[in-house]
Amino acid sequence: MDSIPSQIKLPRSLEANRIRALPPAAYYIPDFISEAEEAAILHKVETAPKARWRQLTHRRLQTWPSDLVKDTLLDARPLPDWLEEPITKRILSIPITDDGEANIFVGSPHGRPNHVLINEYPPNTGIMPHKDGSAYHPVVCTVSLGSSLCLNLYKNKEDGALDPVPVWRILQEPRSLLITTAELYSAYLHGIEPIATDIDVLEQTIANWDLLRSPSLFQDGLNQRQTRTSLTYRDVLKVSKLGNKLGPMFKRP
Repeated sequence: MDSIPSQIKLPRSLEANRIRALPPAAYYIPDFISEAEEAAILHKVETAPKARWRQLTHRRLQTWPSDLVKDTLLDARPLPDWLEEPITKRILSIPITDDGEANIFVGSPHGRPNHVLINEYPPNTGIMPHKDGSAYHPVVCTVSLGSSLCLNLYKNKEDGALDPVPVWRILQEPRSLLITTAELYSAYLHGIEPIATDIDVLEQTIANWDLLRSPSLFQDGLNQRQTRTSLTYRDVLKVSKLGNKLGPMFKRP
């Protein structure tokens, strides 16, 4: 996976793929990995040891290299090669602006993502609106595999209650990369509705419509979901090597 396949269309800078309908700054790259890379990564996800999977009520997930304990990454081992190549290397290869060399993790403590959360979303499965919290540097890179779905962004009302109507919607296609930072990380909540079909998928309702790979697939305004797997890359602020000496109780194989 070291060479970039010809069908991959990485921008010269992230600024070229900024979602301009949103507050600064979010970026969307529709062709971030190839179909062959997608299939290879999905195979690794699906064949991971059973102990890696955590089963929730309606979905399951994996964490690499380990879960967090009190907002701290105890397992300081590097991510496995199949999570580094091609995704991490590719993320770090794209400068933020045309005239600079700095990548999106330039201000993070470790200069790169050190943690990956893998979520599997079958149809009719979602996640409640939430914020990622203070354990991470405020940069989130999410690669989508297998199927498209809408990510909803929410804002709290003046009284602190959640406004149930999304402020914006982002359509995440298979093989795409979505990066959210700054105010979108700290001030807004994000969630996925537990539905089988996204409706009102239209130019007027989707913030990243002009950046989509295949908007023609949604001419009827519908997105019929299949199982979607997401890989969320972040930099955990606190890392302790102590976890390497505490035994397997804090680790997943």
